[in-house]
Amino acid sequence: MEGSSSKHALNKPIFYLLSILVLLIIRVFINTALPLMDKTEARYAEIARIMSETNHWVTLQIDYNIPFWAKPPLSTWLSAFSINLFGVTEFAVRLPSLIFAILIFFVIGKYSRQQGLPFFLPAFILLTIPEFLLHTGVVSTDMSLCFCIVLTMLSFWESSNTEKRTAWNYLFFIGIGLGLLAKGPIIIILTLPPLFLWLLFFKDHIKVITKMPWLIGILIIGIISVPWYYLAEKATPGFWDYFIVGEHFKRFLDSSWSGDKYGFPKSQPIGMIWVFLILFTLPWITLVIKKVWNVRLNLKTNKWLLFLILWLLWTPFFFTLSKSLIHPYIMPVMIPLALLIVFWWRSIKWQKTYLITSLMIPVIAVILFSISLQNKSLEFYSKTDKYLLKNKTIEGIPIYHLHKKSYSSGFYSNGKIKLMTSNQFNEALQIRTPFLILISHRDTLTLKNEQKTKLKKIQSNKYKSIYSHQ
Repeated sequence: MEGSSSKHALNKPIFYLLSILVLLIIRVFINTALPLMDKTEARYAEIARIMSETNHWVTLQIDYNIPFWAKPPLSTWLSAFSINLFGVTEFAVRLPSLIFAILIFFVIGKYSRQQGLPFFLPAFILLTIPEFLLHTGVVSTDMSLCFCIVLTMLSFWESSNTEKRTAWNYLFFIGIGLGLLAKGPIIIILTLPPLFLWLLFFKDHIKVITKMPWLIGILIIGIISVPWYYLAEKATPGFWDYFIVGEHFKRFLDSSWSGDKYGFPKSQPIGMIWVFLILFTLPWITLVIKKVWNVRLNLKTNKWLLFLILWLLWTPFFFTLSKSLIHPYIMPVMIPLALLIVFWWRSIKWQKTYLITSLMIPVIAVILFSISLQNKSLEFYSKTDKYLLKNKTIEGIPIYHLHKKSYSSGFYSNGKIKLMTSNQFNEALQIRTPFLILISHRDTLTLKNEQKTKLKKIQSNKYKSIYSHQ
């Protein structure tokens, strides 16, 4: 029978080290081979590509000379810098998320070693949580925010357990400052309340508040974040109102917010955040739920345990009444989830079962991805213009997208693709100048026969086709 004292090979540190190396290699392979999908990921990738091309590092642009006010710049800065180093590729724009994940592994590994457990055990757990594994290779703001929250929360924990002033006292403020650049004031909303609640339970730690370098800390936050916020508003007046008021309050309170310039309504049932939390953290969440229930009456007996539970529960609790949300909103709680499992690791009776079961998810993902590459189903079903544009951007021949340009078409054409309206399309067909054009299947149905006869289909996928006009 398995038990917490079993000495099977899966308990050895080398197993966890080799496992995360293999998982990271797999993730790098997928990051390189998987195309950028419309709308979300391709949108952030295109914003980074435009930033790299134009060298405009203050105002994010969703298209040339069109500002993007929905997010701060940290993730975009890093993706744009990566493009400068490695070129306009999927690997380049996704690299920052992977680096943030690795940094998190090294920050939290010490808490496993303190219990006499393998340093990379929490990293292994994180890489076998579907939500976290997904975001180690997604162009978004979620992994950068996750790192900033980790830095803020654990800096506070370390500061509260050290009499002397240390670097942790300052890292707390650095985490908040970077968080303001990662995703905005949400860093304060998702960190300070659980810390305040924890201090209410353990009043002997309130002294941490008095020993924190508040004046220097606030100055650190200001130096890190204020210059960009000032320059962003100065460059495009109206940014503050849209980002601070719109994105942080109106979006939270109204799932059908009509002022959204870039997205679409994300109306979910009340409490959906808890469904996301359970579905996207299997199988580990079942273990945590069971353990938390078993110790529910004795939570105050262990400061570290309650610290992690409050950290875990606050984010889903905060978003419980919000209908405007998506599953990445649970990203900030992946780390306390992993650290809770580490905390209970020695008492888990079925360690081997959990380890093998958790590995099945990335293994299945790799198998399905490899099959899709071989039979080219990925090429046909992916919501991306990568394959339609591959080797199609010919020098001297303009390329267009009818009615609405996609973000992936901008990225994979290096900004060469242009929007073409219906009137421009009709005029272009009358001229004997060659061009290429992407047309969605829905728009193709509206074309007249005389228009179709002047076009030659080159390639199609599930969503659109690319045509040539000679």
